[in-house]
Amino acid sequence: MSQPKVLSFHLMLMLSAFTGAANGYYFSRWNKCIHSSRDLSDMVYIDNYIFNKDIVIEYNSTVGKFVGYTELGVHNAQIWNNDPSQLQGMKSQLEVYCPHNAEIRQKAIADKTVPPKVKLSSVKQAGGRHPAVLMCSAYRFYPHWIQVTWMKDNKPVKSDVTSTEEMPNGDWYYQIHSHLEYTPKSGEKISCMVDHSGLTKPIIVDWDPSLPEPERNKIAIGASGLVLGIIIAAAGLIYYKKKSSGRILVPS
Repeated sequence: MSQPKVLSFHLMLMLSAFTGAANGYYFSRWNKCIHSSRDLSDMVYIDNYIFNKDIVIEYNSTVGKFVGYTELGVHNAQIWNNDPSQLQGMKSQLEVYCPHNAEIRQKAIADKTVPPKVKLSSVKQAGGRHPAVLMCSAYRFYPHWIQVTWMKDNKPVKSDVTSTEEMPNGDWYYQIHSHLEYTPKSGEKISCMVDHSGLTKPIIVDWDPSLPEPERNKIAIGASGLVLGIIIAAAGLIYYKKKSSGRILVPS
């Protein structure tokens, strides 16, 4: 699956002139290259001149000239726009500065993908039109563009579906949770399909309504305990047999 990639990178230069221990004036210049296509055909170059967090002058390659946002900014923008060499230098950044750095970023970060882990579970109903709610969770994936689709009998479901936004974990990974309210019907097949750029094909998880999830967990724990008990009993029996075979009986 291909997904649009909105990327930007920037170079910031900051100067400060302090008038006291706590007060100061800050000037910064923020250069940004923004694109959403892999071939960089829609690249936009933006150069912001900022004073105390407010943009004073901006150059945007889609406009092709400087734009002032304050009285001083308007004055300087007019002077710079009347200088052909300065305007030509700014226009060249779209071809010189942006593509080279965009390719580096693309290879180092944006092209890396981590496929999601998917879990389908039943959750408690907190009011609604239907008696049952399923939650499809996709987590630990990168980048954040992902598509979660509910299906009934292999047909997409649009109604009674709510989803969270892609939420960052704080470690470059993301997670998302989608809920489906439904009324259980005999023989109906409900599935959650997750598609992501890190997958060669979508992940499809079918819901098994044969037992509630807590009951399935109890059975799994009980079965594990039974197997462990059999292993311990068998080991004890083998040990007893070996000890018994080594004894010599003396009649009294």
